[in-house]
Amino acid sequence: MASQAGSRRVDLTTGPVSRTLLVFALPTLASNVLQSLNGSINSVWVGRFLGEGALAATANANIIMFLLFSAVFGFGMAATVMVGQAMGRRDLDAARAAFGSALGFCFGLSIVVAISGWIAAPMILHALATPGPAFDFALTYLRVIFTAMPASLLSVMIMMGLRGAGDSITPLWFMILSVVLDSGLNPLFIRGLGPVPAMGIAGSAAATAVAGYISLCAMLFYIYRKDLPLRLRGAEFAYLIPSRAQLSTIVVKGFPMGLQMIVISTAGLIMIGLVNREGLMTSAAYGAAQQLWTYLQMPAMAIGAAVSAMAAQNIGAGRWDRVNGITWRGMLFNVVMTGSLIGLMLAFDRPVLALFLGSNSAAIDVARHMQFLASWSFMLFGLTMVLFGTMRSNGVVFAPLLILILALYPMRLGFYHLAYPALGADAIWLSFPVGSLTSLALAGAFYLHGGWRNTKLMVPPDEEECREQTNAATEPTGRMAPTG
Repeated sequence: MASQAGSRRVDLTTGPVSRTLLVFALPTLASNVLQSLNGSINSVWVGRFLGEGALAATANANIIMFLLFSAVFGFGMAATVMVGQAMGRRDLDAARAAFGSALGFCFGLSIVVAISGWIAAPMILHALATPGPAFDFALTYLRVIFTAMPASLLSVMIMMGLRGAGDSITPLWFMILSVVLDSGLNPLFIRGLGPVPAMGIAGSAAATAVAGYISLCAMLFYIYRKDLPLRLRGAEFAYLIPSRAQLSTIVVKGFPMGLQMIVISTAGLIMIGLVNREGLMTSAAYGAAQQLWTYLQMPAMAIGAAVSAMAAQNIGAGRWDRVNGITWRGMLFNVVMTGSLIGLMLAFDRPVLALFLGSNSAAIDVARHMQFLASWSFMLFGLTMVLFGTMRSNGVVFAPLLILILALYPMRLGFYHLAYPALGADAIWLSFPVGSLTSLALAGAFYLHGGWRNTKLMVPPDEEECREQTNAATEPTGRMAPTG
């Protein structure tokens, strides 16, 4: 009898491409939307209870959080692809080894991030030119958030590994739990009630930390209670100490993938600094607009991740005949989803922005103006992410990184510096479509003519190391079989 865990895993190498991709991608999209909705709800609480200075502080802190999650995203994507290709080959032991190695590596990294982030928080905020009225808020918020880093980063890694195994439903359930806890605890911790003291902006960050740790513990309990395919037992716990071959692949492939997101987020940090120089009103407007732009990125990130996991399983199974179809359908889904969101956002932007800024805030008109100039570029961004998702499913990581560097620095920032004397702040908003057009053109050319299909994901392991691993991991569940 097939186990409940086995029934949860979707075989991404069979069935109609469009339906399989859509069914797999929608829970990931729902998870991303919920995560963004959680951030937006928390921003509403902060803006309404604590004012524009606190809202600007969270915008400055959140871009730093994105920077940190970007690093883990790369290692998580490397694990997703390794797990996906192993599942496509029907090699469950290799999937668990890749998952365990990524998890152990991420745990050590998260501890380093939490400690160093707490210490370096003031220097980071000074480097961002955080406005004076927002600085103390941002420092308090950021330091508390750093205490949540181990739970947050490990949760991201586990969810990405599960998706690589074809399970996008389990991560959704625990994203729902985290969002319900975080959004519910935010007003309680900010304002206080009964024995719970009013903690101000520190309460918002504390709510995120509490929700993260509870959700992580519940997810681990569920994985073992349901005996999901990637759970580790007995001798498999040794996989938490990465082997030379696994660590090499995670770092060599994962670091450039993470660097792609870091390039995006550091460009965002520079943008924050440029926006902050326009004054507190523009900074608050940009913080509100960022909340809406986060939703515009959700289809791109979800579909890109789904394309990557699905293509990886098909490459592992030798089903190259399905890979192009996965890519083109992913691009079509992105156009439909992102285009619809852009239309809705622009149609109802004033009442939505009022949630963050208050209905009488002069920052609403500033935010609306920047949205009309920049929002459509996120559709182009989504198409690029789908192309990158397919390429990274075969271990191609350096070409996408170079494309992003060229698009965001010489092109986007170069356009800003050249156009600012004539356009003023509009040069910031118009630089978004300039960078997106460049990255899409270069990604499309490389996908069609770059020879990325010839790359191999895994480096060949040392023969002696391979023999040692074979002797150490003799549990029969290493073969692909129903578990439970």
